[in-house]
Amino acid sequence: MTIRPKKFLGQHFLRDQNIARKIIESLSLQGEPRKVLEIGPGMGVLTQYLVMLKGIDLYVIEIDKESVIYLKEKFPQLKDHLIEGDFLEMDVPSVFRAPFSIIGNFPYNISSQILFKILEHRNLVAEVVCMLQKEVADRISSQHGNKTYGILSVLLQTYYSIEFLFKVSPGVFHPQPKVMSGVIRLTRNERVSLPCDENLFTRVVKQGFNNRRKTLRNALKNLNLPPAISTRAMLDKRAEQLSVEEFIQLTLIIEQHRVTGV
Repeated sequence: MTIRPKKFLGQHFLRDQNIARKIIESLSLQGEPRKVLEIGPGMGVLTQYLVMLKGIDLYVIEIDKESVIYLKEKFPQLKDHLIEGDFLEMDVPSVFRAPFSIIGNFPYNISSQILFKILEHRNLVAEVVCMLQKEVADRISSQHGNKTYGILSVLLQTYYSIEFLFKVSPGVFHPQPKVMSGVIRLTRNERVSLPCDENLFTRVVKQGFNNRRKTLRNALKNLNLPPAISTRAMLDKRAEQLSVEEFIQLTLIIEQHRVTGV
């Protein structure tokens, strides 16, 4: 049975077995045994190696009905661990009650949404190894001070250590994408919670980068900054110049001044 890649699902099937093995080998799987969720297995190029790994409890989630039929035939050992559905709508805690790992060749058109979903469940998702459009992979792993540093960079790096592992050329996919791809690894750090209001922190980050050419003093005007902090030197910088810790510090300052009314 051959599965035809579907454009509306953003499917690009990896054909290179060496790269598939390299992606699998990038899983650290610390604290084994551990549950692993593969997102969008397609024709199972990663799945075929995952089922051979010892010490893991493998789940896969696939939205494409045709692929689900194929995967059930090829990997009968998955049984009820093969979930037909959309990861973006998945009730993660109902399946995983302890830390687990995620792996997959993410569809480029929804990769950011998948990462935001992972961020939402960061206390369950201990590790992620994924292939993305290289531009997105670069952005996520970028450090402050770089033009590629952005909202996803800050929000993900707040809770994860991120490594860019290797790049992948278009020629190893069917059909070939028009862009380079990159494989990254996210490893949960030790930050349990923020010392500031998390919703305000997210608003500060998003507002800062939505007006990234402006200084933070101007970019954050819509947040009605307390007058007492308007002279802070940090506000002379642009969003891309602030580290995660500095964004936390800035949010904490804004929050504290709002509470005191000074």
